[in-house]
Amino acid sequence: MAIKRAIATGAKVYWICPLLEESESLDVAAAKQRFKELSAVFPEQVGLVYGKMEPAEKDKVIAKFADERSSLSILVATTVVEVGVDVPIASVMVIEHAERFGLAQLHQLRGRIGRGNKESSCVLMYGDNLTTVAKARIDIMRKTDDGFEIAEEDLRLRGVGEVLGTKQSGFPEFKLANVATDLDLIRTAAKDAQMIVETNPHLNGDRGEALRILLYLFEQDKNVKLIRS
Repeated sequence: MAIKRAIATGAKVYWICPLLEESESLDVAAAKQRFKELSAVFPEQVGLVYGKMEPAEKDKVIAKFADERSSLSILVATTVVEVGVDVPIASVMVIEHAERFGLAQLHQLRGRIGRGNKESSCVLMYGDNLTTVAKARIDIMRKTDDGFEIAEEDLRLRGVGEVLGTKQSGFPEFKLANVATDLDLIRTAAKDAQMIVETNPHLNGDRGEALRILLYLFEQDKNVKLIRS
């Protein structure tokens, strides 16, 4: 077993599960169940952390995991370790049901390893019948660890949400632009829009009047009040 070989060399292993408890409606790994199963194979070598643990207890488990002299070699966790956990000796990560995580989240999780001088490995486990988007996320994780490239791909796959609205993801209904092909133009327009909001929020003057007409033509004039606020 690859995990046994890694532990034998002194490696520390993160084992990430998408849920804490077993779910009857979702066929996904539960952290508590995985902790129980791994503990049977690796007695006294497995720890468990999750979001609703008492902070002091959570910190105690993570500190033990980070200690090179400790026998705790595998840390089963939910995404609570996504940020703020620094264990340089951890060099292996297993992410179960990776298709259920967002691309940015996968990148953040993978960032928990590779912080020391050991070669690191991230194993993505996923089911059959991946959606097109899930497959694209897995593929980009295989191809690169460049955060900027991953962010660009995440934007392309997830959508930018609404500029004037509440949606934080999905694809806005632009009348003319296409997010996939006109990203540079959209960025330029966004910067220009930000400048206008900061310097002329009431849309005064000739340019303000022209912008009001454009907002009306594209049926966005109701958002003038939102811009002012």
